[in-house]
Amino acid sequence: MDNNKRPYYGWYIVLSATMIVLLSNGMRMGIGPFIEPVMDDLNLSRTELSIIIAIGMIVYGIGMPIAGLLLKTFSTRFMILTGLTIICLSIVWTVNAKGLISFLLSFGVFLSLGLSFLSNVALSPIISKWFVRQRGKALFYLATGGMAGIAVMTPLETWLIQLVGWQDTLLQFAVLFILISVPSAIFIMKENVPDGADMIGNVGNPEKQEPPGIHVKDAIKTNAYWKIVLGLFACGFGMNLLGSHGVPMLIDHQFEPMVASFGVGLIGVVAMFSTFALGHIADRFPRKKLLFLVYLVRGLGFLGLVLAATNWQLFMVAFSGGLVWAGSVAMSTAILSDLFGTRLLGILNGWAYFAHQIGAALGSLLGGWLYEALGTHFYSFSTAAALAIIASLTSLTLPSHLSFNKQMNLDERHSIEIKI
Repeated sequence: MDNNKRPYYGWYIVLSATMIVLLSNGMRMGIGPFIEPVMDDLNLSRTELSIIIAIGMIVYGIGMPIAGLLLKTFSTRFMILTGLTIICLSIVWTVNAKGLISFLLSFGVFLSLGLSFLSNVALSPIISKWFVRQRGKALFYLATGGMAGIAVMTPLETWLIQLVGWQDTLLQFAVLFILISVPSAIFIMKENVPDGADMIGNVGNPEKQEPPGIHVKDAIKTNAYWKIVLGLFACGFGMNLLGSHGVPMLIDHQFEPMVASFGVGLIGVVAMFSTFALGHIADRFPRKKLLFLVYLVRGLGFLGLVLAATNWQLFMVAFSGGLVWAGSVAMSTAILSDLFGTRLLGILNGWAYFAHQIGAALGSLLGGWLYEALGTHFYSFSTAAALAIIASLTSLTLPSHLSFNKQMNLDERHSIEIKI
């Protein structure tokens, strides 16, 4: 068969990774439906459970650079199977947890660590290796898995918890992790990328070539890297505030539980489809302008959610926010890859995502504490909106290029210029 008629193999990796991220991100971001039943069964206050969730977010973030370091030595297959093992053992421990400490260690610490090994950050390096010309599109498609996780898992978890309880719901998801992750790791994830990747048969864009001689210390000295980090901090704060407290907030605002779950899930449903449109333009327009748009609309969306008073207002805000919900991580990863190369992407993205998880921990913690202290969700969701708007303005200041002065062979000095 003519090779030109065959789908590029990298797309099979994207599809497989997207399914894994759907489960891992959905499990991490879709914790809202578990809040009330876990509080009731384990006699935990909302603040105590929020602290556990916050610790879990920090551990999830710590797992990102650990995954990045391990990927320099081990394969993506090893990462997936290791993460899967930790997840399954942690879920078995979680469903048998009897108190605060046991639930903290099983659900907050070890489950979060396992999920980080199957996250989009851990899987983005292999996709970035397989894609050069269409890197932005491929990473956007990977982000679809995260959005699908919110869209599918939040209402599904709500329904299953009402049907069989939260413990059996977790066990059923453990089975799904095994059925999807094991075949993907063994049969699909291949590290032997052909020379030129998806630029074979096309005129390559020299601006997206792998930059030579760049080290981690060079990246962290640039303002551009920290602007990406700031944006991901804001992203983590808002997304995990929504994931942890969005459903309870809407229920507190007198929305029915299934309406609240569907309202939050609608964001992911819309994002699943809008991601494809954003993916098609991700490699055609300046990435920083897309990142600006993503953060701006998201910030306005947080204000809309906390102020929504009727079902149609809730669904309108959720639909609008879903149009750009998936873009921040995908665009940030693409910019990091363009600037600093795929060789360092796992580590740089891992540490940047650690900042994302610090924001996530603060969002989850403040969401519970501020509500119990002040009796309203307005301040936490307004903070998320302000951070997103600041991130949008910061994104516009990302430079059009970076220049590195590197010590090369024979003590020659060369300027290495990398375009976004």
